Amino acid sequence: MAMSSILNADDIKKALDAFAVADSFDHKKFFEIVGLKSKSLDDVKKVFTVLDADNSGFIEEEELKFVLKGFAKDGRDLTDKETKAFLRAADKDGDGKIGVDEFAALVKE
Repeated sequence: MAMSSILNADDIKKALDAFAVADSFDHKKFFEIVGLKSKSLDDVKKVFTVLDADNSGFIEEEELKFVLKGFAKDGRDLTDKETKAFLRAADKDGDGKIGVDEFAALVKE
């Protein structure tokens, strides 16, 4: 499933452009700009499925680094600092990865 079938392509571009500079990523602002915050839980779960590249049911740290590429092929890689901050914010149970419920809770924060 393509991210553009869930979210507006212009919103995706706006969100990626807003965080084009390394170490500028802010997940709360990103989810708001990309339009994910206002989507249904079902749509948030669809986005999670797209980002879970290995279909493990979790977004691991390695996948998180490439999260912006999940929204558009030309998205940049997150820096290690951004990746670790994003993981810390989402990983409520401390298992080192983000489950679908953790992801949904993070989006709605």
